[in-house]
Amino acid sequence: MKRTRRLLLAAVLLPPSAGAADWPGYEKLTREQVVAALERASPSAPADFYAKNLSGLDLSRLDFKGANLGAAVLNRSDLTSANLSRCNLTVSFAEGANLTAADLRGAMMFSIQLQDANLKGANLSGARLIGDLRRVNLEQAVLTGADGAADMKNQSMGLMRANIVSAKLRGADLSGSDFSRADFSFSDLSGVNLAGARLVGAEFSGTDLRGANLADANLSGSKFIDTDFAGADLARADFSAATFRGVSGLDTARTQGARGLPEVTR
Repeated sequence: MKRTRRLLLAAVLLPPSAGAADWPGYEKLTREQVVAALERASPSAPADFYAKNLSGLDLSRLDFKGANLGAAVLNRSDLTSANLSRCNLTVSFAEGANLTAADLRGAMMFSIQLQDANLKGANLSGARLIGDLRRVNLEQAVLTGADGAADMKNQSMGLMRANIVSAKLRGADLSGSDFSRADFSFSDLSGVNLAGARLVGAEFSGTDLRGANLADANLSGSKFIDTDFAGADLARADFSAATFRGVSGLDTARTQGARGLPEVTR
């Protein structure tokens, strides 16, 4: 528990985009060492890359078999089509990493650093996802049933939540997910599927929600400032106690059965 708390503090205090030379105490591995460790691994004894430096490596299409990548450094690594399902990525660093079409189903991604990472077409269904996802590319990604809700148990360390600011999520599927208190400010969520999602207290300032599916979503207490809803499906969505200021497009949105929306003149 103490080690986990130290790592969480490190994730907050370390400077962004730290390079390989900035990770003293982190053993730097080669691709060959990673492959060898994975070949020795088994379902009962997965590979352990805890606090190892794997930055800048070509790890594409590798099967990590549920490996422990807690506190690992994967900055700028190529993980295209890699199998990271059920892997532990708690407090890991993957800034600028290429995770295009990666399999992250059921992965533990608590307090992960993913700034500028590319997860286009990745599968994160059922994953636990909290961390810094500024400018991340999640276009066409699958996050059905993902748990990105804020961790209300670590308030002494500040609000631990999904920071998805200035990100790309065009066409992503977040149906049935929980991103309560997540920050989607200035992100492109056009055409995203958020049907039945739980988004209590989430922030959508400057967010593009054109053509998004928010049917049956719970958005109570959320903030919508300069948000574009043009052509969105808001049927039966709950906007109770939500804040609206400078929003547009509600006149073209489907709003049947929605609660808490401001009056709109059509």
